[in-house]
Order: sequence, then C-alpha cells, then structure tokens
Amino acid sequence: MNTLFDKIWDRHVVQVIPDGPTQLYIDRLYCHEVTSPQAFSRLRERGLKCFRPSRIFCMPDHNIPTHDQDKTITDHVSRLQVDTLKANAEYFGLTYYGMMHPDNGIIHVVGPEKGLSLPGMTIVCGDSHTSTHGAMGAVAFGIGTSEVEMVMAAQCILQQKPKTMRITINGSLGPGVTAKDVALYLMSKLTTAGATGYFVEYAGRAVREMSMEGRLTLCNLSIEMGARGGLVAPDNTTFDYLKHRAYAPKGEEWDKAVAYWRTLASGHDAVFDCELSFDAADIEPRITYGTNPGMGIGISESVPMPDTVDESSRTSFMKALKYMGFSPGQKLIGHKIDYVFLGACTNGRIEDFRAFASIVRGRRRAEGVTAWLVPGSWAVERQIRAEGLDKELAAAGFEVRQPGCSACLAMNDDKIPAGKYAVSTSNRNFEGRQGAGARTILASPLVAAAAAVTGQITDPRELM
Repeated sequence: MNTLFDKIWDRHVVQVIPDGPTQLYIDRLYCHEVTSPQAFSRLRERGLKCFRPSRIFCMPDHNIPTHDQDKTITDHVSRLQVDTLKANAEYFGLTYYGMMHPDNGIIHVVGPEKGLSLPGMTIVCGDSHTSTHGAMGAVAFGIGTSEVEMVMAAQCILQQKPKTMRITINGSLGPGVTAKDVALYLMSKLTTAGATGYFVEYAGRAVREMSMEGRLTLCNLSIEMGARGGLVAPDNTTFDYLKHRAYAPKGEEWDKAVAYWRTLASGHDAVFDCELSFDAADIEPRITYGTNPGMGIGISESVPMPDTVDESSRTSFMKALKYMGFSPGQKLIGHKIDYVFLGACTNGRIEDFRAFASIVRGRRRAEGVTAWLVPGSWAVERQIRAEGLDKELAAAGFEVRQPGCSACLAMNDDKIPAGKYAVSTSNRNFEGRQGAGARTILASPLVAAAAAVTGQITDPRELM
C-alpha cells in the first residue's frame, strides 16, 4: 500500500512529463509580502490574472511591527512591501488579511487555525516553513518566487517527486519535554542535511500523543533537517482541532471529508525509502549552542568536544563556538542571557503561551532580561486575553505584543543587539538571523520561560 505522502501526491498529479518533473495541482497558495512582489509583477507583465483566486490567501507577517500596528510603518522598505501586497491582492481579487485585520497573523499560524489547511491538500507558499501545514495531514512545502508565479497563473507546479522517510518516536515524552525538543533532538541526530530529498512522515506513540499545536511545531522544523516537508497522519486529534473552523467543511460535507481523511494514513505494509526510529525516553529539554539548528544538546549536557565532531565539520564547529562565545566541553546551564523571545510560526500558538505562563506564574521576570512575547495571530492574542493569560503575564512583568514574525528574523524592529544572548522559540539560529551579531539559543517555550525568570539558562523541570 502507498504511504500517506504517496496517496496525496498521486491524487494531485495532472501529468508526468517523460524524463522530467510532475505537474502537480495545488489546493492552496499562501502569499506574504516578501516573496510575492516579483511573481505579481510577472503576471502583470504577461497580462495574466490568477487562475483560481479563491485558492489564494494573502497577509503580511515578516515586516510588520509588533506594536502600534494602527500607525504607519516607519521603515520605508517594510512599508513598501506591505503596501505592495495589499495593492496586488486588490488588483488580482485575492483574499487579504492586512495589519489589524482580526484574521491577520503569521501565515503558517493562521492557515491551520482558520481551517484553510486541511488533510489531503497540497499547500505551497514562498516560505520554507510552509512544512508546518503538513501537521494537518497535507503535502505542504515552500517554493521559490518563480514557482509562486506558476501557481498563481495555473494553480499547478512542476516538481520532482521526493523520496519518503518515516521517523518513528517510540514511547511517551517525559515531563517538560515538548515537540520543539523532539525536533531539536532529531536535528542533532540527522544534522541539518540528513533528510535532504525526503518528505518525512512522523509516527509513533509520542507523535500520536502530541496535540495539534505540537505537531505543527514538529512539522515546522522539518525543513531544518533538509527535508522537503513533514507530515502527520490525520486522526481524531486532527478532526477535533478542525471541526467548526471557519473554512472547514460543514454538516454532511464534514462527515464525508472525515471519512475520506481517515483513508489517508499509510498502510501497515507501506514502503518508505528510509525508516528511522528513536526512543522518547532519550529526549530531554534541549538548547542549541551553535549557529545552525542541528548544533544542539540536552539541557543537562555539555558542548561537544572537537574530536567528537566529524573532521570535515570541525572548522565550522569552532567558528560557530567563537561566534557564540562558548567553549568545547562547557555546560550551558547557568549561562547568563539577555533576551527571551516567545513566538514565531514555530511556537506562537496559544498552547505555547499557556506553557510559558505555567512557568512564570507566581514569579517575576529577571532583572536585565528583555522579553518579547508575540502571538502568532490576532486569534491567539484574543484567546490569551480570554483566558486571562495576559494578566498573569503582566503580574510577572511581561507584556504581550501584537502579532507578527517579530524577532524570528531581522526584517522588522524586533532585533537582538550584537553580542547579546537570546533564548528564542523560533526556528533558526544562523549568524545574524535575529540581528547583526546576535547570539541565538533555540529552545522550547518552557526553557524560554525558565530563562526569563532566572536570567540564565535553566532546566524548566526545576521550576515545574
């Protein structure tokens, strides 16, 4: 029998070009302000309209500020990109959720929460973390700007079919261990290139027990292993999450959809190009020490010694340690930090804010720590307030900001200063990713919260 990936892919094949790529039908295209302008310009130059505008949804997220969104964006480049997306959406008749719109947010947070991302779909966006939507049981992947134009014009794309990999996580996760820790663990084992050329299906008890939001985090980080995307078989957790969402099927259509979605799971005899298994018991809360997401350790572990690193990587390993200001063999627990960032398409959902609040509740933000708590959407922001989390966070000395990509990347006002350490729930820790010279330590919301109230890297299990 076919894998989950094969079933969705095969259903969307328009034609296979001999000795060439597959023409694949795309159900949903998401557009943000950074990677779409050139695609829209090319359509105008060619005198084309969008083939199926109802399948395309646009919103700004990368460049927008996380405060005073009711005012004009001060940065000229950011303002131009946001204004251009709005103008293009209006010209081509596309759904547009602008700043301050109640449905605005990070596109990879809004898609699932609106029920725009559904099981069995093919979903693309000019953004690598489109892999997030695979958690719904969809084939979702990032594409380039020329491919964005292709989908706008034809609702199809030319793609080589990837290989398939299944990663099974056996057993249950321990206290304080989250989906983010699972992803960081897998990256450290596979490296940032270990899944190159594959679409990864996550399976096993630990994955089945994850919430929908945990699965979204796990699939979000698939790209950081080099994978084309990641996905999880839809099940009752998926269906419970999607029911009554704005764009989810209703009534009899819902029942028909669920019946179909249940058929998507990989069969017991499905054959993958690669199979890997890991034990949940081996995973503890994790942090990164270097300048790519694969350079990570368990929070109780030490920075590796050079002789444990592959000889071909030692030069870059030492360069990364120099940039971060760390030494081989160093334990990072107790290391002073300056900034904490909770948010991004990786960890900007309501469950992440609940986790953060569970640690800081009854405590105070450490002196000298700047914390940016940024919801992934206005829907998340409203839920934070409805649950009173904003008041609990304020009592601990924290402020909830307005939605956006924020400090995930240095494309807006939320930049970490050079030389400062930031414990971040985002997805990448490259040199300069959060600001020129910034030192990023990737972690889960629980680890971020523990750092925020202690002012240093702390095992969250000590505060739980």
